[in-house]
Amino acid sequence: MEQIRNIMQLIRWSILFFLGALIYVMEKWVVVPILDDVAFGEQLPWYIVLLIAVATILIAAGGYVINDYFDIKIDRINRPDQLIVSQHISKENAMRLSIILSGVGMACGLVVAWLLRSSTIGILFAIIPGLLWFYSSSYKRLLIVGNVTIALLSALSPMMVAIANVAQLQLKYSSILPYTTLEHDIYAWVGGFSLFAFLLTWIREIVKDLQDQMGDRELECHSMPIVWGNTVTKIVVTALIVLTTALIVWLWYSVLPFDRTWNSFSTRYIALGILIPLWGALWLLWAAKIPSDYRTCQQVIKLTMFLGMLYSFVLR
Repeated sequence: MEQIRNIMQLIRWSILFFLGALIYVMEKWVVVPILDDVAFGEQLPWYIVLLIAVATILIAAGGYVINDYFDIKIDRINRPDQLIVSQHISKENAMRLSIILSGVGMACGLVVAWLLRSSTIGILFAIIPGLLWFYSSSYKRLLIVGNVTIALLSALSPMMVAIANVAQLQLKYSSILPYTTLEHDIYAWVGGFSLFAFLLTWIREIVKDLQDQMGDRELECHSMPIVWGNTVTKIVVTALIVLTTALIVWLWYSVLPFDRTWNSFSTRYIALGILIPLWGALWLLWAAKIPSDYRTCQQVIKLTMFLGMLYSFVLR
């Protein structure tokens, strides 16, 4: 039982649950309503949605394991009480677990690619495990590159649902699809959530670098706080939050098909459920002085991401 608990902690089960929920929500509450509006109805069979979720979850789990494998020295400094690899699970077993999880996840993704005749899906599921490996072994120690890499990979999770649905539509309705706006609509709506995931993940990764800079400095990582200092790093995060806010306000004003007055539930949800937590995280960031303060800031950013996902229910 203790070993199972260690493995669950190692693979970040709560984040994996969020990933699975995100894929389900993108399918059922974003894509399907778009298809229903033009009387196409749901296109992806349940087993393909399940395979996409399983592939994403397993590859992400493998990525978390290999990340901890390469971060043993850093984690001994930054979070010694949470060290799993080498303390509770041997390095050899961690490596085996990562390979198995990533391999099975890739296989599930390639099955999806074969079923949908989609080379795009096949290529993505083939290269993502490698990107996670190189991120953990080298990219994450590079200025900006590591943060942007993991943010892009996070944004791909919801986009995989859009790519799969478009591939299915191309298989079934290739003759009439060019005369509709379905491809554009699916990519636009899911892309909005992906962009939100990209920006929030990028922000969270930078805050994580602020939290972990003691161990990163010891091992000569080139994270933003180490290269540019805390103040400049916080200014960068502030700029990203301002950009995210501007994009949300623009979408609310120009794109979203809802009443823009305060009486609208959509308006109140965006203001109270997304923007206030986001700016609350910014306040916590500037007030932060010790690693636990940055950890609290990260938790608020994660909450904002979760609340952003739930906005899909408003769209429904």
